Amino acid sequence: MTALEPGHGRTGEAEAGISAKESARQLAGQFMGFGALLRRWRRDARVTQPRAAKALGMGERTYRKIEKGATPPRFTPAQCESLANLFGLDRDERHALLLYNIGSNLIPPPGAGQPELQKALRLLIDRQMPSPAYLCDQHWNILGFNTAMAEWWPWVMEPGANLILWALLSPEAHTQYQDWDIHASAYVKILKFAEATRPDDPVLRELIEKVRKDPDVRHVWETEHDMGETRDGHVFRMNVPALDWETVEVVSHVLYPASMPECRFVVITWVEGGEDEHDALGGARNAWASAAADRGEMEAAQWHARNRVAEDAATRWRREAATLASRMVVATSAEAAALAGGNGVPLPEISKLMGPDAQLTLAPDQSTVIWAVEEVVGCWSVTYVQPATVIARVPREDVQGACLAEVLRLVRAALPASADAAVARIGRLLDDRATEQRVLREVLRLIENGDHGQTAAGDADQP
Repeated sequence: MTALEPGHGRTGEAEAGISAKESARQLAGQFMGFGALLRRWRRDARVTQPRAAKALGMGERTYRKIEKGATPPRFTPAQCESLANLFGLDRDERHALLLYNIGSNLIPPPGAGQPELQKALRLLIDRQMPSPAYLCDQHWNILGFNTAMAEWWPWVMEPGANLILWALLSPEAHTQYQDWDIHASAYVKILKFAEATRPDDPVLRELIEKVRKDPDVRHVWETEHDMGETRDGHVFRMNVPALDWETVEVVSHVLYPASMPECRFVVITWVEGGEDEHDALGGARNAWASAAADRGEMEAAQWHARNRVAEDAATRWRREAATLASRMVVATSAEAAALAGGNGVPLPEISKLMGPDAQLTLAPDQSTVIWAVEEVVGCWSVTYVQPATVIARVPREDVQGACLAEVLRLVRAALPASADAAVARIGRLLDDRATEQRVLREVLRLIENGDHGQTAAGDADQP
């Protein structure tokens, strides 16, 4: 089954300028943030990516990643001036370019310094776009997330989504984390830290017992003797399905909301990293793997644990999460399905595969899928995702019968609306897959013949 490029077929809308609500439903970084500005300015100026990269003094590959959403080192004033001249930017656009890169307050934000602006913190998760962001409780249950998080890691939409369970037990995590065992060690350190600071927490104990049943995790637990509080500042590489399995380097930022000190607000920033032993921030790669918590961090965590508000926190946090994430919440599954429009297509078979409390509805006019999850009785949270995101989540062995029919609808929705453009796109995809299969068959033949590639490499050098 093909992995379609997210967002293909909507180029005309992007160049014409789509609404904020529509853009929030697109793949992270493609129509939002600094990368989106560069992309729009460049296309308006009819400038190629190689010319833009040359004006900045960087490689074309690096520039392409920036347009897709990667966070680059800040451009220098000279680079900004070069780019502004190349794109023919007006005064406001030049200000925007400088603000993104130099941080100068050329145009003071309205209401600066007013206490009421603190209310904007409630919009933090959604406003991190195009960077993935989420809110979790002290047991790492996912309470809220933005569209980018849902596109990059759709597991957050599953009922009962939990970061620790996904990272340590999910086959997806083994595939997406580079050097999974190092990351498993980091999460085990976090669990040990939590266990030491909250020894009487039955939910935590149950979570630890669950992950320790896995042989790989149990081995890490028995051999890892340090503790760590969070993954704040960790720089690591992941393989992201939504980016066609491209390997990206990301930084994890962990914050504690003052109104919910037991919760964690996490932002994942995509950065342009190097290929050597240094990470994108200039430090030694995977240096965090050897870090351990000190006594001060232990005492601070214990202080917060002693001062927890004695109430039904889980219910309160779930209500807060719906607001913080700025995701739509409706009362019934029918209301969620209605968001797909009059010609919405129910996806009951795929919904079953996504979880007992999930309901997916294809919105053909929007080229999106309405993914609704019943959080509690009378509360359905709704997230807009691309058809390709859903396709990637369907187990291949289940693509048959009624499920196959639903997958076919999703594949068609992910293709350009024009029949001719869709046919051309399918042709390119089939050609790509044919090449991949040919290479894999050749590698298989070499392995079966006891040749590890030396012969093929030598033949490639022949005229």
